[in-house]
This record gives sequence, structure tokens and C-alpha cells, in this order.
Amino acid sequence: QVLLVESGGGSVQAGGSLRLSCGASGNTGSRNCMAWFRQAPGKERERVGYIYTVTGRAYYSDSVKGRLTISQDIAKNTMYLQMDSLNPEDTAMYYCAAHPFCSRNWRDYDYWGQGTQVTVSS
Repeated sequence: QVLLVESGGGSVQAGGSLRLSCGASGNTGSRNCMAWFRQAPGKERERVGYIYTVTGRAYYSDSVKGRLTISQDIAKNTMYLQMDSLNPEDTAMYYCAAHPFCSRNWRDYDYWGQGTQVTVSS
């Protein structure tokens, strides 16, 4: 079992920044990939980026590349999502999830956090 807990969401004006955190506990060694997803009302859940925990290398979707940065603190078992230059289209519930090998399909992920809301106003 892996327990994931997100924090750091909130409301911000366009152009602002937020940093989300995802704390992991339990059998984290079984999941080599940690990802961030988001879901806006009426839209499909979208993977915005992921990080291989062993290498620390992160990858991003085209929609957020250059604005979002994923990092991790191995000692704290925590992953971060630094979000800069936010715009209203970034408004969504953000989730972290764990997977053995970073599937693109959100349905393949078996461990999820509870989500944290990000709202960007214009």
C-alpha cells in the first residue's frame, strides 16, 4: 500500500505561482514513477508531468512545459509541483499518483492522493 497526500493548492491570479506537495508513505519502493494529473470540470483527467524517482528525471506535457517543474525530496518522500505563470486554463483539481513505470493512462495508476484544488482567476 502507498498513501499519497497532496497539499498546497489555492487561489491565485493569472501570472501567479503555486507549489503543490505530495507526501508519500508506505511501500513507496514498489512505485518508481510519481505523476501529477489534473482534472477540470467536464474534462478528462490529464497527466501534466511525471518523475522517475530513481533518476529524478522529470517529463512534462506540452501544455505545461516551461511553466511547471516537478522535483522530489527523497529524504522526505515528497514530490513537488512548482507552477509558474499560471493562467485560468490551469484551474483544476490536481492529483498525485504512483505507478511502477509511468503509464500515460490515468486508469493504470493504482495509488492516488485526495486531490488539491487550484483556481486561477483572470
